[in-house]
Parts: sequence; C-alpha cells; structure tokens
Amino acid sequence: MRNVPPVDLPSSDAAAERDTRFFGQPFALAHVFGVEMWERFSFYGMQGILLLYLYFSVADGGLGIDKTVAASIVGAYGGAVYLSTVLGAWVADRILGAERVLFFSAIVIMAGHIALALLPGFAGVTVGLILVAFGSGGLKATATSVVGTLYTADDARRDAGFSLFYLGINLGAFAGPILTGLLQSALGFHWGFGLAALGMALGLTQYSFGRRSLPAESRHVPNPLPRGRYPLVAGIGVAAVVVVVALVLTGVVRADNLALIVIGAVILAAIAYFAVILLSRQITATERSRVWGFLPLFVTSVVFWSLYQQQFTVVTLYSAERLNRNLFGWEMPIPWVQSINPVFIILLAGVFTAIWSKLGSRQPSTPVKFAVGVAVMGVAFLLFLPFAGGGENSTPLLAIVGILLVFTVAELMLSPVGLSAATKLAPERFQTQMVALFFLSVSLGTAISGQLATLYDPTNEVPYFATLGLISIVMGVLLLVCVKPVLALMKGVR
Repeated sequence: MRNVPPVDLPSSDAAAERDTRFFGQPFALAHVFGVEMWERFSFYGMQGILLLYLYFSVADGGLGIDKTVAASIVGAYGGAVYLSTVLGAWVADRILGAERVLFFSAIVIMAGHIALALLPGFAGVTVGLILVAFGSGGLKATATSVVGTLYTADDARRDAGFSLFYLGINLGAFAGPILTGLLQSALGFHWGFGLAALGMALGLTQYSFGRRSLPAESRHVPNPLPRGRYPLVAGIGVAAVVVVVALVLTGVVRADNLALIVIGAVILAAIAYFAVILLSRQITATERSRVWGFLPLFVTSVVFWSLYQQQFTVVTLYSAERLNRNLFGWEMPIPWVQSINPVFIILLAGVFTAIWSKLGSRQPSTPVKFAVGVAVMGVAFLLFLPFAGGGENSTPLLAIVGILLVFTVAELMLSPVGLSAATKLAPERFQTQMVALFFLSVSLGTAISGQLATLYDPTNEVPYFATLGLISIVMGVLLLVCVKPVLALMKGVR
C-alpha cells in the first residue's frame, strides 16, 4: 500500500471504499476484529492474575516471589511482548507476509497459555511467558498492518476504523480479567490460565474460517528475503537462543534485573530500526522525512506507556493494599480492577470514532492528539495524590474508577491514533516494520513501568505519583510547542 494514492483508484480499492457492512467499515475488518478480541481476552485474562500468581504465597497457590521483583518481571514480560513485534514484523515483511504471521502467531499464543495452565511452578511461567511473548508480538504488529490494508491512504474512515478495531481489543480485555479472576478465586490460578488458553482457541478457530476473505495485499511480502540467505538467518536465530540460555544459566540474566535488560535491548532495537529505515536507499525523500516526523511521536509514546502500563504493576499492588473492594459485603477480586479501563474503552471508543468521523479533515492533527493524550495521562497520576499514604481499604472504589476513566481518555487520544499514524507514515517497503516501531515505544514504556515499580514505596507515595505525573504533563506541553515543525516533517500526513 502506497502512502500517496494513485490518481485512478483500482477497482478493488474503489469497492473497498463502498463496503460499509461492518458498522460503516469494510466487512473484512470483522475477521481481524474477532481474532484480536479473543487474543486480548487470553492476554489480559492471563495478565490479570499473573502478578498475583508470582507474589502470592505458596499456601495461596502462588510462587511466593518478592512483590518488587514480581512487578519487575511483569513489566519486563510486557516489554518483551512488544519487543517481539520486531521479529514478527521482520518475518512478515521479508518472508511470510503479515496475514500468515498473524495466523501462526495465534497458534503459538495458544500453546503458551496451555503451558501456563498445565506446567507447574517456574517451568510453566518460563515456557508459557516465552511462547505468549513471541506469539503476541507477532500477532500485534501484523494485525494492525492487516487492518491498514483494508483502507486507501486517503480513506476518511481510517482513524474511525482503527478506533473500532480498538473496541474489539477492549471487549476481550474487559472479559478476560473478569472471568479468569473468578476462576482463580474459586478454583485456583491454573484454572484461570486454562480459560485464557480456551479463549485463544476460540479466536483461532474463528479466524481460520474468515482469513480467506482478507485482501491479497495482506499476504503480500513487500521486501522478500533472497532464498540463499535463509540458512544465515536460521543460524543467527539459533545463535541468539544459545546466547540467551547461556546468560540465564550463568546468572547474568536474573529475575531482579530482567526489566533493565529488556529496557536496554529495546533502546538498541529502536535505534537500529530507525537507522535501518532512515538510511535505506529504497525509500524516497518524502518517506524519509515522515519517519523523522514519527520520532517525536515515538518518544511521547514511551512516556505515555511508562505510566499507563502501571495498571499491571503499581495499580495492581495499590488495589490489593489500598483499595476498598467491598461491594455490599462481597469482596471484589483484585483482577477485576483491570476490567474497569476496558469498560470505559467500550463506552467511549464509539464516541471518539464518531467525533473523528464527524470532524473529518477538521479534526486535531496526530501530534496534537499525542500531546493531549500524554498530558492527560500525567493528570491521572496526580489524581492519586489525595489518597496517597492512606491505610488498608482507604481508597474508595469510586475513586479508582474515576482515575481509570482519565486513563481511558488519555489512551483513546494516543493509542489507536498511534497505530493509524504508523501505517500512514510508513515507507512502502517498511509497512509492517513501521508498525513494529510504534510497538517498540510501547515495549520500552512497558519495561520502564516495571522498573519504575521497584521505586514505588507504599509508605511514601506522594513523590512517586507527583513526579511521574508532572513529567508526563511537561512532555505533552513540549510536543504542543513543536506541532508545526513535526507536521512539516510529516509531509502532508495529519
């Protein structure tokens, strides 16, 4: 898909623009919507109980890991998920095409959840999280890229379509923690992990029947790897696995430093990715300028996700120790807190979709949306301050609901817009890999959120929430000041 549309649209593109069968969007969106919804069900259902499984005592069915180390592991795992989008995107762009990588990744994810459900102790965590990380990474970048193939570059429905796609993500994200949390509370952690595996199996089955109706462009390999280089790539892959295993066995990579290692790896990967794309002779001057325009959005996204992803680290710990979860004499399971944000996404995604569709070309530009999103995220952290330093059950449930509502507004201003921007700013030969760059910003922010969790002190919360909130607001102000030069670099893309 070219970023600049041809003068005369091919008939297939014209037909796609007339197809409004799925809530005003192309019907093919329903198939990607479905598999992503079930993948998010399994992903967030598992992640909703993961931190608790790691730090709950053995007597309570957990592994008894120190809370700080457990939170760091969750952050590092989340960062590894998004880091693996690089591998998935590379395979899509060079070997298999986006749609095939999406399909095979769904199979790997299901295997990972089965491992978590059936294998006991650290063995299940290690095997399961590695498989889920690689599978989710492959599915994330490619699902977004496949959605991008459903629209022409100037289709006014594009941002609205991505917002609808985001609704599917959050339907799964809402139901996952609710149901796995119930099973974990009633029957144990492994039952919850088993339900996550079942959800992914349902998504894979549904997608298997619908994938044939996706456009041929979704299976296109934009920059094929020469066959003669396959053995070299395979050798590099095997060598990488050997090195990682050796580092783990020698104690260089440990649970307590995993987040820092992931942060370093993501930074190196991001620098390398930007360098490869910007130095490529296969992109035009306009495409190169657009990649430079993406750079400040990347940095802003890192700051945003380093706060937002603390829902799965600091906010989970806060909910377990500070939040009054009593509902008419019944104590709400801790994982249910993670379903509050998806509820607001479900309620508000349609509102944002309607707003962007109504405004059309008059809607705020992408840099403005990013700036507002990261600033609002900072405000959300400042809202913790009135409740800082309270005792057990001191924070009303309504308060955390309100704070997560602000989380949601910030997310809708930045996340679906970022996915759309990545596809619009992508050079023709780096379509899926540009989406992977956006996910690298999520990866870096998520890994940082795990490391930041080690600084969280329940006995002295004000400096933590105040500092991070103010940094995020300042980042938003700086991007607003730089909107005009960023738009100039984006060369007509808004």
